[in-house]
Amino acid sequence: WVSNVRVTLTAVPRNYDPALHPFEVPREYTRALNATKLERVFAKPFLSSLDGHRDGVNCMAKHPKSLSTVLSGACDGEVKIWNLTTRQCIRTIQAHEGFVRGMCARFCGTSFFTVGDDKTVKQWKMESPEHGEEEEPIHTILGKTVYTGIDHHWKEAVFATCGHQVDIWDEQRTSPMCSLTWGFDSISSVKFNPIETYLLGSCASDRNIVLYDMRKSTPLKKVILNMRTNTLCWNPMEAFVFTAANEDYNLYTFDMRFLESPVTVHMDHVSAVLDVDYSPTGKEFVSASFDKSVRIFPVDKGRSREVYHTKRMQHVITVKWTSDNKYILCGSDEMNIRLWKANASEKLGVLAPREKAAMNYNQKLKEKFQYHPQIRRIAQHRHLPKSIFCQIKEQRIMREARRRKELNRRKHSKPGSMPFVSERKKHIVAVVK
Repeated sequence: WVSNVRVTLTAVPRNYDPALHPFEVPREYTRALNATKLERVFAKPFLSSLDGHRDGVNCMAKHPKSLSTVLSGACDGEVKIWNLTTRQCIRTIQAHEGFVRGMCARFCGTSFFTVGDDKTVKQWKMESPEHGEEEEPIHTILGKTVYTGIDHHWKEAVFATCGHQVDIWDEQRTSPMCSLTWGFDSISSVKFNPIETYLLGSCASDRNIVLYDMRKSTPLKKVILNMRTNTLCWNPMEAFVFTAANEDYNLYTFDMRFLESPVTVHMDHVSAVLDVDYSPTGKEFVSASFDKSVRIFPVDKGRSREVYHTKRMQHVITVKWTSDNKYILCGSDEMNIRLWKANASEKLGVLAPREKAAMNYNQKLKEKFQYHPQIRRIAQHRHLPKSIFCQIKEQRIMREARRRKELNRRKHSKPGSMPFVSERKKHIVAVVK
């Protein structure tokens, strides 16, 4: 009898002939609509805020080996090390007089570097000092000018600082190995390429983005934009792609081999973009802006897929995407570091196999029906603060007016006298090699 039951419980054959399933698409559409609505219902991206700083957070750095450790530097010269699992501050160092302008961790994770307004570069141990030991830096380098940024090589004991020029230092020496200049203006940030590790990119306040090669100790080429670039970030998956955060409210993704025009212009912010950081997969990046919001952009899209804001958050100065691709950290003017989910509606914690299967199925449904007007409208709608909402409206009107003016000019001038300039090339002034 038991064996008979076993026989009756065999797999039921299913006929996939579409003629026998006439309502399959409407059924899937309804499921996709429900999945999209539920995604918006469960979109609660804000996790917690790390408070403890007594001044605005000016810079942050990730620990290269430990996911739960993050470092932050404030405008009063204080550096804090945080444990993200307990969301507590482990250690506080009074590192500099005045602002902490930049910080970076060594590639092995044993120490980190800070630069500040007091013209010093300091190297600190990552571990807390023993009981009764003084909180002292391992090395201190006294410079001639204020350093505005620092970044460490991804494989060697070499780091770069920027100020009036880009200096490349060996960790064992107190004077730079080489200094790179092109033009005479202060440089706001410098970044090593994570793949082609001897390449550097820097942004200067004379609107330049300059690329350097450490082996030749010369600048390679520079691109001049209409407005100043605040910082740039290299794509960790594609050696020649980087994204620049600009004062003209846009971000530009460049291919360093073809600087004549950016690959993509990312528009959505309504004020200067102050910081940008890539996700470890290289498919998305997060940007922080003066308009008190944080946005997530896909690399190949011109519009953001997500915008994060809170009522209390002021100008966001620095932002980081954690190395496990799950979280985003942003530091802002009002002394808080906020922790967000990278995917707003993602469930944290262990997923049961059925949950995982349902999630994957819903994801595929949403992809299949993503261009249907109803589903697209629900998926794209975001509640925005009134200030941002009004500014977006205002900028739309201004953009339309500019377009109309250009059309009228073209209509009333000699044919061919007004060349068409694509949106990508509008913002580039020149490329110098």
